Parts: sequence; structure tokens; C-alpha cells
Amino acid sequence: MKHFITKLYVVGLLLALPLAIVAQGKVSGKLVDASSNEPLIGAAVYLKSDKGVGTVTSLDGTFELILESGKYELVFTYLGYIDQNKMITLEGDLDLEAIKLEPSTVGLTEVSVVASFATDRKTPVAISNIPASVIVEKLGNQEFPEILKSTPSVYATKGSGGFGDSRVNIRGFNTSNIGVLVNGVPVNDMENGKVYFSNWAGLSDVTSVMQVQRGLGASKLAISSVGGTMNILTKSADAEQGGSFYAGMGNDGYKKFNFNVSTGLMENGWAITLLGGTVRGDGYINGTNFQGYNYFANITKVINDDHRLSFQIFGAPQWHGQRGNKHLISTYENKNEQLPFSNNSGAKLNTEYGIRNGEIYGGSYGYNFYHKPQASINHYWDINSTTSLSTSVYASISSGGGRRIRGDKAAELDYDRNNHEFSQSFMKWRNGDGLIDWDQVTEHNNDINGKGDFVASNSINSHEWYGLLSTFNTAVDNISLTFGLDSRYYVGSHYEEIDDLLGSQFYIDDNNINRPTQQALREGDKINYHNDMQVVRNGLFGQAEISLSDFTAFISATASYQNVRRIDYFQYAADNYKSDWVDFADWSVKGGANYNINDNHNVFVNAGYFTRSPFVKFVFDGYTNDILDDAKYEKVMTFEGGYGYRSRVFNAKLGYYYTEWRDQGLSRSVGDQTYNLLGLNSRHMGLELEATYKPTKNLTIRAMASVGDWKYMDDVRFQQVDDEGNLIGEFNAYIKDVSVGNSAQTTAALGINYRFLNSFNIGFDGNYFGNNFADFDPSTRTGSNAAGINSWQVPDAYLFDLDAGYNFTIASVKSRISCKINNLLNTEYITDADDGKNHDWKTSPVYYGFGRTYSVGLKVNF
Repeated sequence: MKHFITKLYVVGLLLALPLAIVAQGKVSGKLVDASSNEPLIGAAVYLKSDKGVGTVTSLDGTFELILESGKYELVFTYLGYIDQNKMITLEGDLDLEAIKLEPSTVGLTEVSVVASFATDRKTPVAISNIPASVIVEKLGNQEFPEILKSTPSVYATKGSGGFGDSRVNIRGFNTSNIGVLVNGVPVNDMENGKVYFSNWAGLSDVTSVMQVQRGLGASKLAISSVGGTMNILTKSADAEQGGSFYAGMGNDGYKKFNFNVSTGLMENGWAITLLGGTVRGDGYINGTNFQGYNYFANITKVINDDHRLSFQIFGAPQWHGQRGNKHLISTYENKNEQLPFSNNSGAKLNTEYGIRNGEIYGGSYGYNFYHKPQASINHYWDINSTTSLSTSVYASISSGGGRRIRGDKAAELDYDRNNHEFSQSFMKWRNGDGLIDWDQVTEHNNDINGKGDFVASNSINSHEWYGLLSTFNTAVDNISLTFGLDSRYYVGSHYEEIDDLLGSQFYIDDNNINRPTQQALREGDKINYHNDMQVVRNGLFGQAEISLSDFTAFISATASYQNVRRIDYFQYAADNYKSDWVDFADWSVKGGANYNINDNHNVFVNAGYFTRSPFVKFVFDGYTNDILDDAKYEKVMTFEGGYGYRSRVFNAKLGYYYTEWRDQGLSRSVGDQTYNLLGLNSRHMGLELEATYKPTKNLTIRAMASVGDWKYMDDVRFQQVDDEGNLIGEFNAYIKDVSVGNSAQTTAALGINYRFLNSFNIGFDGNYFGNNFADFDPSTRTGSNAAGINSWQVPDAYLFDLDAGYNFTIASVKSRISCKINNLLNTEYITDADDGKNHDWKTSPVYYGFGRTYSVGLKVNF
């Protein structure tokens, strides 16, 4: 009997085993964007009843979850999208197929179409996406462009170290040659193409996603995409009611507060989202204290299924101390024999400020303030299922500038930027720490009781910019056609005005021929120069795209007509102060194709050629209304090709590019002098690799490497002018085969991110920057003995960052604590350099990068 019962028990176990297997099942699916069908990587899938049971989507957006048979409510969530719940009954394996998540903002899809947002494995360009989730985890208190430092062929630094003074290069090109779009609207300065990120200091707080399109990019507009395009989409009106509050702090007195509230999309079709915040701090570099505000508002009206209207405005008024001078390495290390004071600040040294009335007061190039709001009214019209029209009317009215010190003795306050010396006259007005002695300056002006030998002025650079951007899209079978209009009117105002007499009674300036000589001038009066630049630009663009199941191809063209006029109120009489209009006609053509070999492999190619009008500073002779006869169109020819691989756990992209840029105009500022170079030719080529590996649901590994070879092709002739625009002379510069400077030509990055307990995340990022050459100084290359000599090569740098975060819920309120440590090992490294007269480290002035910095923050959603 005992053996019979044992056998019966064993038989029962064997019979129950299949039942146990059947009692479990696999639920699978794929999370995608509702409009683009792009996979959502790293989205969370979990049981509503138990958040500890769940997973995250793989690199192709798919997920798998093993559960016992039964009924469950699954939750699908991804930052920037509306959570979706789904009831399931599991009786075996269940494939939910594609689960479409809607963006958490109204109209983001329409904006992405207008902005020519590229799609992986479809748009044949090299792209890298930085979603809001990465910005939240990785940015901390870094400058906005630094979020791109782990992107191939991108080099981003804090520049001189002041708040918002960061800079970014792509494939060796600076922002003058990188198209920067915010919601499809170009924001590059219409006079010189530059983008000053201090004007956009609050942009990181309202960005939904930023896409870097290297090379020609996908934009249909005629923009400065020689090196690439930074395509930024901001928040729109939130689809759900709620809001958030953020409070953060960091090194050197850094404090930041943001508040966001939204009505959500109401039944009457209205949605309103508002955001406001403030940031302040002492600055990592001495004398670079700052304060800024940011605001954002979006008011959207969904009129009906076919029409949507929205108004949006955002801006970030700010002021900050600056550091206008690079110094020799020996000066930072306190080993310069000519240094008349002890430098206890090391790499934080700043010689452009002092203390006045108990507060930091910057000297020349030591203070900046600016406010550049952008407002737009946007109309989106779905004419039918295959045709749409999007129109945006926008405006940007800016004001602000930077401090200068003027007067007969003003030069005695300035560091000798050309010879990098500390003269006796320089130290005469300094205290024992090398800071400007403003009390002595003011006392001197009081003693002379008349015209000031020192006055503080503001160099104002304001503008009014109005534009119309309209895009018509239609589809016929597999062919999509796009046509559009891009019209802009811009007037930039440039002048200096007295801001502070520094204890003197008045100031004399006779640069204005239209006022009496020796007229006593006081605060608010204009001095030195006053001119406007008017630019009118009208452009047409068109694109045809064919899209099959595995193949896409496009060809696009632009044509634009630009009119430029200079108006000078100081150097010319009132009846002769306007120059003639100067006209330029630009055009471009580009095309590309992508072929998806199968679900894993794809290849793409693109090529283009375009002409670009010279920047306005190269149209006129120096700072006059005289038109240069040899102003040339810049010409760009480029080609690139790439290969991509994608699977559930591994993604990789490999690309090659070649760009020739001919007849370019380039401006270099060294000390208080500016060098304008015309007819410059350069060649940029390289390889780019980036990959993502996700071996488990909680672990993500990202890597990238890029190797560039960027050089100037010919010697050139250049003009030299002082900081008041006076022409000093013309010279030859021997720069053939000199490497393009101030941008690391070899970069690499490795990032490891791990999530555990569905609430914690920790990330470790390493970056390498190599083959970084100093920016050449034309004045050191006027002799034939400089031919064939490369610029000084900056030492390679290895940097490591750490970030961590914890998501938690208290009383149904979702919250997050995050922290970021930049330069974890406190590595000393050089980011920016000007090539010295001997092309070596001893004579080359530099900026060091920041040492270890940190930030922590708490965000509460309600």
C-alpha cells in the first residue's frame, strides 16, 4: 500500500506539471509613437496592482512579460507621453501587437512635421535624438549644449565659463554654420549666423526633444547647415491637467526654481500651459555671478478636427558676469615670472572684475545682459486625409549687450591680450589680488572733476525679427510633396551708450559727426558708433519624397533672395547715412535615399550642394557703408553614407562624411582686435559610430566614437580692425594644411545606465576628447616662415560624470529626486585655446574646463 501511494503521488506530480506550465503565459507587444510609429525605447510596462512586476521596452520598442494565467491591468508609461492602461486576460501567450502612445502635449506631431524632424531607418541623414528624459537625467547644472557631448562629431564647452557663454561645434563647424531651429523656426543671427546660448538659457526647461542632424540634415529651409542642424521641439500645451514644481541647488551657490501648470485639453477645445522659473548663482569662475528668469506660455484652441490654432511665447532674461580673457598656462599655474600678484584661483582666474560698493563689478567684457523672447501664432489645417497646411507667424524683439570701459586711460585697465603681459600701468589700478580697484578709479574721476578718464558703457546689440513660415504637404500614392514659403525681415541695432560715469561729471566723444564737437555726454548718451543692419529675405522650398515599404528617397531644393542695407548714424550726414541695397540670390539642392535591407539592416546615402550669401560683415568694407566688390558667395558640397543595424537588444550606426566649404568668410577675435578672413577653403571628412546595447531590461550601454580630419586648404588674405571698427591693415595668412581649431577631431564616449526596483536609476558616463588644435591666430601667420606649421595641439582629455535618480509617489503625487556630478575625478583639462606666436603651449592662451561640479533637485508633479 505504501508503494502504491508513493507511485500515485509521483503520477500526480507528473500530471500537474503540464498544468503548471499552462498556468503561465507570455504577454508581448511593441510600444510606438501614435503618429510616427517610431519605437519607444525604455518605456515602462508594469502591473497596476504591483509596480514591482514589470519590464521596459527594448531597442526596437518591444517587450515581454511572463505572468500566471489570469486577468490583469497593464500600465504603459513613457516620459512625454500619456499613460495608457489596458485590461488583459492571460490564458497562454498573448501578443498585444503595436500599442500606440499619444504625446502628452497637444500638437507636438504637427510641430515635428513642420520642423522636418527626421525618422530613423527612413530619413537618409545621420541623426541622434536627445529626449526630455535624458535631459532630465544628464544635464544637471551644465550648459544646454553640453547635453550633446556624447554625440558623434560634437564638441561642446562652457567657453569662457560665464552663465550661458557655452559654445558647440559639429564636425568642426561653429554655430555660424550650424542650423539651429526651435519648433522649425530658424534662430541663427541673420547678420553673422551665430547662436548665443545665454539668450536661450531657459530652453532646457521647455524642450520636449532635441535632435542633432549631422551634415545637410532634413530641414527644407535654406539654413546654415554646413556642419549640421540642432532641431529643438519645445513643450506645447499639455494634454492632461496638472503641473509640477522643481527646486534645485548646486556648487557655487547655484539655485534653481521652476513652476509649471496646465489646464489640459478642456472640453471646449482650449488648453493653456504656463511655466516660470528663476536661476542664480555665484558662478564657478571668479566674478561670474548670474541671475536669470525663464517663462513659457502656450495657448491652444482645437477649433475642430481639421483646424488647430496656438499661440506660444518663451524667453529667458538674464545678466551674468563674464571672463573675456584667456591666459597663459603659466599664469593659471602661478608660475608666470611677469605675474605681479599671487594667483590663488588657479583655473578660476578672472582679471575682468573688481569690487565696487561691496558688490562684484565687471570691467570690459566682464558683464553681459540680454533678453530675446520669441513669440509665434501657428495654424494647422488638415485639408483632407492626405493634404495639410501649416503656417507660423513669428517675432523676436531682443535687447541687451555687454560692458566696455572707455576713456583716455581705459587701456590701462585692460590686460594685454596680444602679448599676455601684466604691465605696470595695468597693476596701477589693481589691488593686491589683481582685481580692478574701482574705488581708486572712481576717486581719480572725482579728482579731475570733469571729463571722465574712465566710463562704463554698454555695447548694445538688439534686433527686431519678424517672419512667416508656411508649409504645404500633400501625398499622392507613395509620393509626398512639400512646398513652402520662408520670409523674414530683420533689423539689428548696434551702438554704445554710457551706463556709468564712474564718478566723473561727463564724457567727450566726437565720433558722431552729426552733433557738436566737445559736447558733454552723460549716462544714456550714445558713443563710438551707432548703426543698423537691415536684412530682407524671401525664400521658396520644395521637396518630393517617395516612400515604399523598404525604400525611401527624397530630393529637395531651395531658392532665396536676400537684400542687405547698412545705416550709419555717426559717420555719415543725415541725408547720406544709408548704403545702397546689396542683393544676393542663394540656392541649394540635396537628395538622399534609405534602403531597409531587412528588419535588422539598413543603408543610406545623401549629397548636396548649396550657395550662401556672405555674412553682412563681409559685404561692407570694415565698419563703413562702402560695399566690397569682392564679396563672394560661399559654396558647400557634401556627401555622406551610412549603415545601420537594429535588433531587440543592439543598435548601431556607422557613417562616413566628406564636406568641402569654399570662399567662406571667417572672423577671429584676438584680444581687442578682430581679423576678417575672406575666400577661405576647408575640407572636413570623417567616420562616426554610435551604438546602444540593452542586454537586460534594466541595463543600457551606449557608446560612440568619431574620427575627423578637418583642415584649411589654402593661404588667405585678411583684414585687421580694432574693437571700434577701425581698419588697421590687410595681411597674408599662411594657413594651408592647418587643422581646424577649437573642436576635438577625435571623440569617444561610453555610458552605462542601470535601473533597479523600478524606481532608482544610476548612470555613469565617460568622454574622451582628442586631436583638439588651438584656434589659429592670423596675426602669427603673416610671415612665410609660418607656412606648413600646424597650430598647437591641446592635450587629450578624459572626463567622467555620474548621475542618479529616484522616482517615488507620496499621496498619489509623482515625484523625483535627481543628482548629477560632472567631472567626477576633478580632472584638470583645457577646452579652448588660441594658437600662440610660437605655436606651443608656452605662448598659447587657454581656458580650462570646469573641475568637479554637482547639482541636486526635487521635482513634484501634481
